[in-house]
Amino acid sequence: MRPRRRDSQRAGTAGQPQRSTRYRNLVNPFEPVRIFSDDQVENMHLAALGILERQGMRVLSPRGRAVLAGAGADVDDASQMVRLDRGLVTTALATVPAEANLIARNPARSCRVGGPHVVFAPVAGPPSVSDLQRGKRTGTIEDFRDFVRLSQAFDVIHVLGQMVEPQDSSVTERHLETTLAQLTLGDKAPYFYCRGEAQLADCFAMLRIAQGIDEATFHSEAHCYSICNTNSPLQLDVPMTDGIIEFAAHGQLMIVTPFTLAGAMAPITIAGALTLAHAEALFGITLSQIVRPGAPVMYGSFTSNVDMKSGSPAFGTPEYAKAAFGAGQLARRIGAPWRCSSATASNAPDAQAVYESQMSLWGALLGGCHFILHAAGWLEGGLTASFEKFILDVEMLQMFAELFQPVLASAEEIGVEAVAEVGPGGHFFAAAHTMQRYRDAFYTPLVSDWRNYGAWSDDGAKTATERANSRWRETLASFEPPALDPAVHEALTAFVERRRREGGAAPAS
Repeated sequence: MRPRRRDSQRAGTAGQPQRSTRYRNLVNPFEPVRIFSDDQVENMHLAALGILERQGMRVLSPRGRAVLAGAGADVDDASQMVRLDRGLVTTALATVPAEANLIARNPARSCRVGGPHVVFAPVAGPPSVSDLQRGKRTGTIEDFRDFVRLSQAFDVIHVLGQMVEPQDSSVTERHLETTLAQLTLGDKAPYFYCRGEAQLADCFAMLRIAQGIDEATFHSEAHCYSICNTNSPLQLDVPMTDGIIEFAAHGQLMIVTPFTLAGAMAPITIAGALTLAHAEALFGITLSQIVRPGAPVMYGSFTSNVDMKSGSPAFGTPEYAKAAFGAGQLARRIGAPWRCSSATASNAPDAQAVYESQMSLWGALLGGCHFILHAAGWLEGGLTASFEKFILDVEMLQMFAELFQPVLASAEEIGVEAVAEVGPGGHFFAAAHTMQRYRDAFYTPLVSDWRNYGAWSDDGAKTATERANSRWRETLASFEPPALDPAVHEALTAFVERRRREGGAAPAS
């Protein structure tokens, strides 16, 4: 049975709405953790500006270099290096919105990004999937659809995403298949890859069909989001550069995210890695504001360390959490909403996967993060999307969502009368105070088993991972897609069929 919502009014508890409704618009009530002093943050910010002025970034896109040159950047086409004067960066930062709306097909699923708000997004991008029955395998379009269904089914997942790369769909048509799945199986805001202007034009057109809006309405607020990963250190490739330009020009939410691993693609120190990442994020954000001042954009962070014995990335480490705290401070320094991640290097949905993911979440959420990417399903350093891990992560996210809920302390809640009623040596199970509240007093877990050993053992002694396996299968078996006008569904299908006949669209390179 699903847990139910706890309200201050206790009468009619059985008829109250389900607890899931409170997970749609989360607000983090806690002050962000600070790991650096204000002076240290300022020094890192100034150092990043110095990197952009003296060294700059290599921009592989001729279109991007032309846009930047037109704004006054120092562009060397021969070396593809672009240097930004700090005045240009400062002017661009002044137009970055501190908050933005992310409009879903279902208005109840729309999100607010920035301020005290928190958005959880599913894993994005793995080429492989895994579950207990079939093991690890290459991802398919049906796997993609199943992850869309799971993302739609749980309210604590606020947006949809590119949960897996379906290898059985051609690169010229994959964007059509994944967009169709998001728009017909879900009613939350979708994620579109930046793989060239032609592919994005298809995705944007399909979204407008699904939401029944014209171009002017589409441009007025963000209806989808994407991620731009810089090629650390100090490089922007063609799809990412052009993606920033396209999303800004269309008024859609872009999350500029350097991927800096301390000791590999960044200095080995946390401060050094964060400073390099800050420079790269400033560059991408500046480009977005040059294209369209006020375009919704987020400061993305993904700084961790590597195993210095093997060179393998490490996630969910103490260094990862510290870097998250620092990234949050740098994002607040420039007044931009901040994206972080939940990640693990574990190869299986086991204890390591959970404690590394939870360490990541503590770093992000206590650091004041507004948008958590890879919040559910990430495994094997992002190479695998796991069905069991998705459910285990949903459990953790719901627990954090409960942690955000206010704790009431009225005289009624304190319950002095209940203490008097029970008296010394008694128990509170049957007290009136308990009976009024017991149905929804506490969070009811999705996966955790609180029974004693005997009851648990007699019921098969299933581990949390095994219970998660049952949960995702049950969720898919009972899934019903959200309502969609048949005419809209037909129009989307017709669009995809027409674009297939025309050859789809090749990704940018």
